[in-house]
Amino acid sequence: MKRVRPKKSLGQHFLKDEEIARRIASSIDNFVDLPVVEVGPGMGVLTRPLLEKHPNLTVIEIDTESVDWLKENLKSLSPENIIENDFLEMNLDDLFPGQKITIIGNYPYNISSQIFFHVLDFKDKVECCAGMLQKEVAERLAAKEGTKARGILSVLLQAWYDVEYLFTVDETVFDPVPKVKSGVIRMVRNKVTNLGCDEKTFKNVIKTTFSQRRKTLRNSIKSLLPPNTTLDDETEKLMSLRPEQLTVQQFVHLANIVDSVRKQI
Repeated sequence: MKRVRPKKSLGQHFLKDEEIARRIASSIDNFVDLPVVEVGPGMGVLTRPLLEKHPNLTVIEIDTESVDWLKENLKSLSPENIIENDFLEMNLDDLFPGQKITIIGNYPYNISSQIFFHVLDFKDKVECCAGMLQKEVAERLAAKEGTKARGILSVLLQAWYDVEYLFTVDETVFDPVPKVKSGVIRMVRNKVTNLGCDEKTFKNVIKTTFSQRRKTLRNSIKSLLPPNTTLDDETEKLMSLRPEQLTVQQFVHLANIVDSVRKQI
């Protein structure tokens, strides 16, 4: 059976270990009632165990060679369920209209953060998102407040999802072998429907403060506030912290402060 040539330009590292694939597939066992979409199936190592529990699985693959391979060699996967497209360019609302979905995959290292930003754009569509990515990035997405790994995407995702780091995968189970280990995470949509602040301001506060993450908020957020702004006691306490120390709700509070002060100008 001819193998697909892994393409560096697409960040392809094909999983070889079937047991690891089964563990990843089982991470969405609680979502069997939802349509499942696999991103970047490659040569179908993860696709096979997914099909056992999700026979109507849909896959999205940008690599024409992989699409041809799947159609020729994975007969249990319906050709109609193979979408040749760039996941990052897709409107996910067009998939299973009126239904929520689960997304899973062995995500390319070079675009894994972009994938999760894209999922976030469709947070009311994607009920669960699980899969494997570079260990450092996986740890960052799941990082809680007070940890150095916490960053912009950590806070943005955790505002809307419960994010869990599941397990680590050794680099030797891939072809080609990457230089780093991988991590598997699962994100499940929480009950939040409204943050209680303007979302645009919320994102702006997070991006502004993390762009100067070594500084305390007093120094990093001042570009968003007029000079000599008087702050309440709760906000003053936050000003001595760095962004990775804040909870989602504390960022919500800051966003409301920024909007409130601007309205007074």
